[in-house]
Amino acid sequence: MIGLAGLRSRKVVPQRSAGELDAMAAAGAVVAAALAAAREAAVPGATTHDLDQVAESVIRDAGATPSFLGYHGYPASICSSVNDRVVHGIPSTTEQLAAGDLVSIDCGAILDGWHGDAAITFGVGALIPADELLSQATRESMEAGIAAMIPGNRLTDVSHAIETATHAAEARYGRKFGIVEGYGGHGIGRQMHMDPFLPNEGAPGRGPILGVGSVLAIEPMLTLGTRKTVVLDDQWTVTTTDGSRAAHWEHTVAATENGPRILTLA
Repeated sequence: MIGLAGLRSRKVVPQRSAGELDAMAAAGAVVAAALAAAREAAVPGATTHDLDQVAESVIRDAGATPSFLGYHGYPASICSSVNDRVVHGIPSTTEQLAAGDLVSIDCGAILDGWHGDAAITFGVGALIPADELLSQATRESMEAGIAAMIPGNRLTDVSHAIETATHAAEARYGRKFGIVEGYGGHGIGRQMHMDPFLPNEGAPGRGPILGVGSVLAIEPMLTLGTRKTVVLDDQWTVTTTDGSRAAHWEHTVAATENGPRILTLA
């Protein structure tokens, strides 16, 4: 008789068929297009509401629906997190972007019942070197997590890859980065947020197994200072407690027999 630990060890991150992965990639392509359009619109003087409107138009023009709009009452189609905001920043008609701002945009779309979810970080014009390195390190950490999306790996092998890449970036760039506590990636499919939760750090070899067709949204969040955050009075916006800047990169990724497949590409 198998003990409970043995049963848990056999759990597999939910798997999708090849056709279902193609459907998710179609939704993901809409997300990629919306993010590209929002980034293009992010010029000095533009409001974060302007970016939201641009992204929503791209999503709806593709015959898709924004995943975020109305999700647990969320009032917009993107999350726009500027400078010290980490995630879940609400677009505003009064928040104007300025040259040098560090902007993270998170976006989701539903197409034919399947979700895509991705995030990018960029500057409004040129960034100061520290912010550029922060965004680069976060993206590299995401890419390391993506590379660990191999059938047979465990959930925390992805977590460990993200953490290891973060520390490698610290050594390479000669500065510390804060791995944001309490936030991470997740399963995704016909719902935007599904089990399992994917930490952005931790020991390898734990949690459910990645099977062929298992899908996770991989999304490291790093800061130039603290790991600690606070949620503002709007009950959504997450900021660093010390005012340090933050970056956020995300892709929806499947483990396949041919290696990791990013499902949120244009």
